Amino acid sequence: MEITHRISRREFCRVGAGAAATAAFPPPTFAQSTARVVVIGGGFGGASCARALKQIEPKLQVTLVEPNRTFTACPFSNNVIAGLRSLEAQQFGYDKIAASGLTVVAQAATAVNAAARTVGLADGTSLTYDRLVLSPGVDLRFDALQGYDEAATAKMPHAWKAGEQTLLLRKQLEAMDDGGLVVIAAPANPFRCPPGPYERACLIAHYLKSKKPRSKLLILDAKDTFSKQRLFQNAWKELYPGMIEWVSLSQGGKVNAVDPATNTLITDFGNHTAQVANVIPPQRAGRIATIAGATDNTGWCAIDPVTFESKSAPNIHVVGDACLAGGMPKSAFSANAQAKACARAIATLLSGGSPATPKLINTCYSLAAPDYGISIAGVYQPKNGLLADVEGAGGVSPADAPREFRAREADYAQSWFSTVTAEVFG
Repeated sequence: MEITHRISRREFCRVGAGAAATAAFPPPTFAQSTARVVVIGGGFGGASCARALKQIEPKLQVTLVEPNRTFTACPFSNNVIAGLRSLEAQQFGYDKIAASGLTVVAQAATAVNAAARTVGLADGTSLTYDRLVLSPGVDLRFDALQGYDEAATAKMPHAWKAGEQTLLLRKQLEAMDDGGLVVIAAPANPFRCPPGPYERACLIAHYLKSKKPRSKLLILDAKDTFSKQRLFQNAWKELYPGMIEWVSLSQGGKVNAVDPATNTLITDFGNHTAQVANVIPPQRAGRIATIAGATDNTGWCAIDPVTFESKSAPNIHVVGDACLAGGMPKSAFSANAQAKACARAIATLLSGGSPATPKLINTCYSLAAPDYGISIAGVYQPKNGLLADVEGAGGVSPADAPREFRAREADYAQSWFSTVTAEVFG
């Protein structure tokens, strides 16, 4: 359920400034000044953690393992689908990260030996670590939805990992007839970016409204509630009246199977044939987390909320989408915040100290139109073994805000993206 008291921007900046001040404390004195930390995964979580570790203690030997030479960001990728942004604007390289003093290894991690503290790479070599950080993002569960396997993504794209799938969904929308039906299948929680399917619905509707105004969009949902629900539904009524229909779990929205040959989505209450079908399947932590022994029977990684150390794999820490972070959502902002807290905890542990209890923040912006933004903010701290919401310290955009406020929120979204990508990859 969404919290209704919105944190003021002054309060939120104060919390953020406190986090920045913590990062500026003098670095710890190491018993092992050449301790080795390996970070697997070069997204917002892994790249942020690797850079923060090197900034906290320059003598650390930090290695970032990432097979892709280019990172393609998911935030703002819905704009690419709607034809509002190029995919190139989402792409970032690792040259400046490598120039910051850490080592970037362009290989896939294929094995982890937790007892020996080694990481095996695709080329047959291995790395030794004192502490390992996993930030592998998510894997899509192609075993969870009958008929939806990797081959089906060529016909019914998920576009939940930015890149080729993003462009495929965009091309399908461009090729669709005016009057065609777009169907989005949204998964049950937890999954990457909880507001993402509903932002996507808005921006696709924005495209349809101007290019194919007789078309409709249907959301088939495996949930009865979703993030920023009231704000999204108000935006649908205001911006796209009669164009978007949402079918909840209790109304028969859960998709049980698909038929890629006919673009049909099958529910308990009937079948829906789409001209464009965007199927977002259930997810789990990236495969290397399971190989490392860091996942539990949920498919995700349980962590200590103070250090982000795995509860099942000692000396291995998990940040970003792959971890179970209690009330903290799976978002790029969360991954970046967790990465910094994890880096500080690792530095303290390597120096023989006890990490301080962190307080983390997250803000998630969504665009209902290019000039219409909404947001949800939260502050989190460890409680009962999880990261829990700090009561009264967050909230959502006002439901009755004027359009000028929505336009500012859209600007804030762009500013956040520019700032975080410059910090992590610049």
